[in-house]
Amino acid sequence: MTADSRTTVHGGAAELVLMWGGFPLVGAGAGWLLAAGAGWVADLPWAPLQGLFETLSRLPEPHVTVGATAVGAVAGLVLAGVGTAERLTVTVDRERAALRCDGRRQEVPRRDVRVVLLDGRDLVLLDADGGELARERSDLDADRLRSAFRAHGWPWSDEDPYRGAFRLWVPDLPGLPAGADPLLRARARAVERNRHGDARELRRELGRLGVVVRDEERRQYWRLTARAVRPDADQPPMVETDPR
Repeated sequence: MTADSRTTVHGGAAELVLMWGGFPLVGAGAGWLLAAGAGWVADLPWAPLQGLFETLSRLPEPHVTVGATAVGAVAGLVLAGVGTAERLTVTVDRERAALRCDGRRQEVPRRDVRVVLLDGRDLVLLDADGGELARERSDLDADRLRSAFRAHGWPWSDEDPYRGAFRLWVPDLPGLPAGADPLLRARARAVERNRHGDARELRRELGRLGVVVRDEERRQYWRLTARAVRPDADQPPMVETDPR
């Protein structure tokens, strides 16, 4: 492997074909079924949205079927566009890793990274203090990611070396740095409402305080980094690691 070689990991052309070909077809089919079954559903006394189905059943054919099919196909195209934008692409060489997702590009120098890992579906890069340099949701193949980083000499770990240091967050929990609890409250609301951009920004703000957050079934777990200002001594110990 030459010094300037690099490895790129992405979903590949098959994933794009599936999204741009499959999603519109599924949407069109759903629209056709909606129009075809509108009269039958409107006659069911327990069915929800009966007003909508009654209106559809009264519209003239073939206009309603063509219109519903077209709307479903357009919805599929919109979903395909969102899915394409949210695809993670990872490019790795000996000096840096570039992560591109949802119109954002982040480069992380190799010298700053202590360990690389997959936390569930998240690709995570940690520094020497246990802080997160990057965290991106990933549907990429774990073996391909592992091989790409290891091929260029990056310290990959098959498990989170700090996993045992995480604690479940509840409001007013002692042990957090000043200002962290309000941020965690705000982030809990953002996660509950699926406001992913807000949750990402609040994660960055917590990182500046030395607090690392991970989500599990909409619950927040936290730990402190080595550089966090600890308000008391009752803290989970940081785990010393030697990732290989």
